[in-house]
Amino acid sequence: MEKYFEFLSGSLAEEISSKIGTPVYIYDEHSLKKSAEEILSFPRAYGFLARYAMKANSNRFILKLFDSMGLHFDASSGYEAERALSAGISPEKIQITAQEYPHNMKQLIPSGVLFNASSCHQLELFGRDFPGSNVSVRINPGIGSGHNNRTNVGGVSSSFGIWHEWIRDVKEIAEKYYLKIIKIHTHIGSGGDADVWERVAGMSLDAVTYFPLVHTLNLGGGFKLARTPGEKTTDIQTVGESVKMAFKSFAEAYGRKLNLEIEPGTYLVARSGVLLASVMDKVSTGKDGYTFLKLDTGMNDMARTTLYGSIHPIKLYPRKRKPEKLESVVIVGHCCESGDIFTPVPGDPEGIEPIELPEAQIGDLIAFGAAGAYCSSMSLANYNSFPRVPEVLIRSNSQHYLVRKRGTVENIISLECEENM
Repeated sequence: MEKYFEFLSGSLAEEISSKIGTPVYIYDEHSLKKSAEEILSFPRAYGFLARYAMKANSNRFILKLFDSMGLHFDASSGYEAERALSAGISPEKIQITAQEYPHNMKQLIPSGVLFNASSCHQLELFGRDFPGSNVSVRINPGIGSGHNNRTNVGGVSSSFGIWHEWIRDVKEIAEKYYLKIIKIHTHIGSGGDADVWERVAGMSLDAVTYFPLVHTLNLGGGFKLARTPGEKTTDIQTVGESVKMAFKSFAEAYGRKLNLEIEPGTYLVARSGVLLASVMDKVSTGKDGYTFLKLDTGMNDMARTTLYGSIHPIKLYPRKRKPEKLESVVIVGHCCESGDIFTPVPGDPEGIEPIELPEAQIGDLIAFGAAGAYCSSMSLANYNSFPRVPEVLIRSNSQHYLVRKRGTVENIISLECEENM
């Protein structure tokens, strides 16, 4: 997993920690561009468009970079759509796919933002507000993919999308409000199984047959990125070729050459980021216990491990020495929570599994790799009143720049209404 730290040398880690402090998120521009180029080369039979699932990391620089490379965007709330607009993204490049009907739809839709209805109720509300409009509909195809239920967003255990058996209801609502369903959307989760993708493409194409105006099928994202030696990264070309053949077969059968959309998030940004922290303490619970490394970061800054039991590659950057031996350690965060652990049993956020690292000392640096996606953006911001951490970008010229300032306690309390106390 050393590849996830290629852009962060020991000297650069030391320089950034000295100038910016820790904890700090660090992103690499070159890696971001490389990932975008891979996605833009996704095999396609006819028209193609790649959307960035901006919930993965919504830093303004990343949005602007991907916009300049030709990507479009998927927003998971009306607020995310506003955030994209404020970064200069054209409204026509933004699509909203949300669990709740956005509060600001009457401002967003007239501006050109697209809407993807994720329930019959949402479709009804959209029809009431915008009768006669074009709309996309998200369908739950009945199967999904992911290493647990929390990363699987298809099938009977998922509330995402309209269950595939309710297509008749979708058609009735569309007819009631003269809506034109021009796109079908589906998303199965965070697995990388090409066979599952092929099956979902086939099932989603079946759904398209019920809607003669549909010109685009969006198959979502969720391409797997291996963060541990036991995982396997999705082969984009293999998945793409199977989808390409399905689209060609559909065209031959129905005379409709559909456009393809995909919506990666993790695949675009995960490998391009690390969370750099400092070892602030080292304690032991005896010969039958554990050695703990306590960091100056925690679940407030990176919640994936606590939520999912997710594992990230970990690298020690020792300061001014070369460790002579390895040691078995449990890495924990600074939050006052027993669940604030960075080395759980894989897939089990409540388990503890020590890892081997070069012998660490207080003051050493530790980096978590593949932390560009669903880490900063999914943080439990301000828990224990810890401020938001800063974010740094390594540009292609190897210089680094601050792209998000470190938060302060003043930021946290600024919205509290003291006059009412």
